[in-house]
Amino acid sequence: MILISVSLSRINQAKWRMKYSEIERKLKKAGCYEDGSMAGHPLWYSPITDKYFKTSHHKNHEAAAGTLKSISKDSGVKL
Repeated sequence: MILISVSLSRINQAKWRMKYSEIERKLKKAGCYEDGSMAGHPLWYSPITDKYFKTSHHKNHEAAAGTLKSISKDSGVKL
């Protein structure tokens, strides 16, 4: 039983892996747009949630799971 839960946990973690270039593509498709920079990070605006949020310049790097969840929550876009 423990092995099954570990396997499901790894599947759920794999769901939360995405490169910043993929994130930006989904954000643009949903109507979000880049609106300057803040502390060296691109600043994005979401008309869905009326919030600003930061992403990264490192387009080929994968976002950490917590970062991805935070961007998804702040943007209102399911990633």
